[in-house]
Amino acid sequence: MTTIRTEDGTEIFYKDWGPRNGQPIVFHHGWPLSADDWDAQMLFFVGKGYRVVAHDRRGHGRSSQTAGGHDMDTYAADVAALVAALDLRDAIHVGHSTGGGEATRYVARHGQTRAAKLVLIGAVPPTLVKSPSYPDGAPLEVFNGLRAALAANRADFYWTFPIPFYGYNREGAVLNEAVRANWWRQAMMGAANGQYLCIKAFSETDFAADLQAIAVPVVILHGEDDQIVPVSNARNTAGLVKRGTLRTYPGLPHGMCTTHADLINADLLDLIKA
Repeated sequence: MTTIRTEDGTEIFYKDWGPRNGQPIVFHHGWPLSADDWDAQMLFFVGKGYRVVAHDRRGHGRSSQTAGGHDMDTYAADVAALVAALDLRDAIHVGHSTGGGEATRYVARHGQTRAAKLVLIGAVPPTLVKSPSYPDGAPLEVFNGLRAALAANRADFYWTFPIPFYGYNREGAVLNEAVRANWWRQAMMGAANGQYLCIKAFSETDFAADLQAIAVPVVILHGEDDQIVPVSNARNTAGLVKRGTLRTYPGLPHGMCTTHADLINADLLDLIKA
């Protein structure tokens, strides 16, 4: 397997496809998945001549199942180590859900000179937990419930979670069992402790200052029927960045990169070239 080792000894697994002189696109996956969640996008963009890179976050997929470091600062530092090891420049960073938070913190704190653009898809910024300063968030009890379900029966919880993730609970939707099983497969590859601790990282981290600090263009894509991260997050993010482009999709779910890959890939290509 291809891995890099971070300063604390963590091994980060990554995929690196395409020509070395192609513009890099770095994909950041959602919780509790892996780089495999980006297969449809990586195959599409490598076919367009881009160099595509995707990693498994620590505690997820094939990366080390570490005891610590399950916070956005460390996730971003791990990405910085990968980008430096591969010497990626003029890179486009694409983050989905939790990966959107990771990519935001990376670009804000480490990537201002190496990144060309940030793309956020169904992403957790500005934050997810409801507070006096962020009334659009969900109560902390919602995320306590995720932790309780994971601890009680992770396999069963992860078998159920893809239903709202992909919008299969909506009228007229057809459940794709292969997609559901692939989601479950990726989730069960990771470490229960890392995924448990990541819930705090993706739900309670405040990315407002990161968004305000980013100088490169930011593209924000979000499904209007996202049952995991509300579309209000996208609109609030667009109001915080300096150079933002917002595009929302009526009726599309959180997992629209899979359920509507052709549409999202085509839009991503146009927005990356813009």
